[in-house]
Amino acid sequence: MNDNHSTPQYNDLIGDILKRHTEDGGMENLKGQGNPLPKEYFSGDTFQHFQKIAKDAGYKPHWLKLQHEIRDELNDMSLELQQDSAIDFKERIQKVNEKIAEHNKHCPPPFVKGTVNMQSIETAKKFWN
Repeated sequence: MNDNHSTPQYNDLIGDILKRHTEDGGMENLKGQGNPLPKEYFSGDTFQHFQKIAKDAGYKPHWLKLQHEIRDELNDMSLELQQDSAIDFKERIQKVNEKIAEHNKHCPPPFVKGTVNMQSIETAKKFWN
């Protein structure tokens, strides 16, 4: 019995993306095209190989991009505080804390960090550098 209403249709999202990219010419003139894969790609952990290839290609995970943005924002706020201690950073601190929450959702557990307040900007700056 084949009931099309109860069986969900299979979607190959990655396959569809690759197919569109190929049709648009994105798979032509790739670095290393036509060369054999290094032997190290066939040994060890597949995930580690993926991470190495992604790193070599310049890919940064979302949480790492957020980490850099947070670090830069804290450094800017610290410099501004040194020049004028009467500055109110309430909105900027709220935005940084939202980025920290997003960062903590996606980063590996050892990289989870706490939120920032007006008194902890200097201390937090050290942790984020």
